[in-house]
Amino acid sequence: MHTDFSRYRVEPGTELSLADHDPRDTSAFAGDKDAAKKRCKKLNERLEELQEALYAEGRQRLLVVLQAMDAGGKDGVLRSVFDGVNPQGVRVACFKKPTPPELARDYLWRVHQHVPANGEIAIWNRSHYEDVLVVRVHGLCPEAHWRRRFDHIVNFERMLHDEGTTIVKLFLHIGKDEQRERLQERIDDPKKRWKWNSGDLDERARWNDYMAAFEEAIARTSTAEAPWYVVPGDRNWYRDLVASEILVAALEGLDIRLPAVDPAIQGLRLE
Repeated sequence: MHTDFSRYRVEPGTELSLADHDPRDTSAFAGDKDAAKKRCKKLNERLEELQEALYAEGRQRLLVVLQAMDAGGKDGVLRSVFDGVNPQGVRVACFKKPTPPELARDYLWRVHQHVPANGEIAIWNRSHYEDVLVVRVHGLCPEAHWRRRFDHIVNFERMLHDEGTTIVKLFLHIGKDEQRERLQERIDDPKKRWKWNSGDLDERARWNDYMAAFEEAIARTSTAEAPWYVVPGDRNWYRDLVASEILVAALEGLDIRLPAVDPAIQGLRLE
């Protein structure tokens, strides 16, 4: 039985204030941390089954978009939620600073080539949304230019949906205090120092600008075809539970059907 996490879905045409979304919220699950971890294990097993069926069917596709502030938990979701899923049918794309060849083309070019094929799950660690987030916050192009991109993105995602791709977009919402603790841990823990990037401090100084950018981008692009979910991210166990429930529900909604069995194998016994 699934827990209803629809409260985190951003309905099309509504305004969004991230201040109204508590990143420490755990209210949609009645159990404790241990119960949530047990539930996540069962969801992971179910996700494995559904992913294998999706691959075998070879007809539909799932695109998962992960966005967050630095240290927001995107890698954690990849490790926890997709643990054990057959990598043959899953592809992960991580979008960092655009390369010169990418900058020489339209901004959707670099993401379009990473959309899932039939039977695949594609997970984007950051995405085309960087071009209405970072670009906006750092003033990398005129406002009139990046504002046009909201319509581009909606139309792009609608095209993917119409061609057979189910899209789920997760904003992993952490608080500013939580981010400070996680960044500090990258300094203090020798095993995590490889994650440290001094540029994260520059981005952190623009926190309010990023919140405004995320609010508008999510509100303008959450559609029936490609909904956004604001996932409370301060508690890793709850974040993973919410993400798992949303993704399993999305896959179960596809009515995946395994290929027809060759009748000739009925009753076949190998020697």
